[in-house]
Amino acid sequence: MGPGHGGRGRCAKRRCRNGGWHQHTGPPLRRDAQKKDQRRCMGRSRGGLTTKIHALVNEIGLPIRFELTPGQDHDAPVCKLLLTGLQPGQSVLADKAYDADWIREMIWEQGAVAVIPSKANRKVAKDFDAELYKQRNRIERFFGRLKASFRRIATRYEKTSQNFMAMIKLAAVRLWCQFYESAA
Repeated sequence: MGPGHGGRGRCAKRRCRNGGWHQHTGPPLRRDAQKKDQRRCMGRSRGGLTTKIHALVNEIGLPIRFELTPGQDHDAPVCKLLLTGLQPGQSVLADKAYDADWIREMIWEQGAVAVIPSKANRKVAKDFDAELYKQRNRIERFFGRLKASFRRIATRYEKTSQNFMAMIKLAAVRLWCQFYESAA
């Protein structure tokens, strides 16, 4: 028996007739697989390796809070972090990805109003204010400004999620400064 006999190691090897070793290349075994680097916050989605930026913005479209998730993760679980500390009477505008009873209940418990359209597969559709929902484009415009003004964020030059989040926060500070400069 040779050192790699029986599929042990990186490649399966067996003795050939001429006394040498015949090597079958193949994928590495699970024990040799690299550990997934959680610090990168990268995930595979239809567009390749991506990171999702989840943002909470105010009524004029300026950022309040951010969270990052890998591209293949669902949007809903991260909203627990984003929606803490809502003010009573505030409206929370979100898309259909956030249509879950526990999210609506979490918003309601804080005294805020959920303006979230129902998913098509929901058995009993929930009512929402369609006129108020039209203002959700402020969130989309925020992401448009973020990506148009800061190429580094749109293309994700940063390798670690910590550095990427730092760039997002710097961009947010710049957006706030631009708002106050134009208001003065």
